[in-house]
Amino acid sequence: MTAVLLSIHVLGAIVFVGPVTVATSMFPRYARAALAGEGPAAPVTLLHRISRVYALLAIAVPVFGLGTAVALGVLGDAWLIASLVLTAASAALLGLRILPAQAEVVAALEGESETRAPVAARRLSMTSGVFALLWAVVVVLMIVRPGSTTGV
Repeated sequence: MTAVLLSIHVLGAIVFVGPVTVATSMFPRYARAALAGEGPAAPVTLLHRISRVYALLAIAVPVFGLGTAVALGVLGDAWLIASLVLTAASAALLGLRILPAQAEVVAALEGESETRAPVAARRLSMTSGVFALLWAVVVVLMIVRPGSTTGV
């Protein structure tokens, strides 16, 4: 059962977290170009949709990760707790900063609002970089974890 949980956890991370990380990283570049009238709005809308949908699907990753941790008996290990905290931080960053800022840019491109879209697009570069960095640290913690039985 542990192998199944771990497999679903890893596959979920690759299939769901990877695309949302790439989409959030690409969004600011296309948003700035579209807002300046130097590029189409369609890629911006698509990247926002990918970010939203895959963010919801990515909820499965920590769920199966917790199931795996319980099955392996490592729920109290420091590396796992650190990973959970970083995962929660990245989810909060995505849900509270990145997705709302993307929605603001998309609304401005669709003519529904023009409030602070250029500012939001600029801030997204840094915010999406921090989001990707948090996931990179979680991946490293998952691979090179203290007390690993892999001999690393």
